[in-house]
Amino acid sequence: MDLRPRNGQAFLSLVFLIGAIIAIVGILVAFLAASFVDTGYGLSASVEAQNAAQSGVQDAMLQLGRNPIPWVPSPDPYTLAVGSSTATVTVTQNSPSAGEVTVLSAATVANRTRKIQVVLENNASTSQWSVISWQQAQ
Repeated sequence: MDLRPRNGQAFLSLVFLIGAIIAIVGILVAFLAASFVDTGYGLSASVEAQNAAQSGVQDAMLQLGRNPIPWVPSPDPYTLAVGSSTATVTVTQNSPSAGEVTVLSAATVANRTRKIQVVLENNASTSQWSVISWQQAQ
């Protein structure tokens, strides 16, 4: 009885098994690396969009303080360049009630959109603006 053909078949099977395991591990490592890079870039883009949206709200608040009441931006909504990003700012007078202003600022960076909605109230006697609410909008 000759065992050589069986030894060769077993060795070939072992080589294929080891090769398949190495290929699976390589694919897994490549997938994880790509996922980590995308997650890091996504976080960076999200933070940049958030900062641009906040800048849009702050610009609207600055304009409200400088301009006579009621201030309506032209064009409405207006855009604000913030570094390499752009915020789109909408100012709505007497919303949600009389004497209040709602500012909605939205910015998108690499398909990551962030929106901030702020409701401001004007004190008629002092002409000072105060923030009633500041929140992330959907």
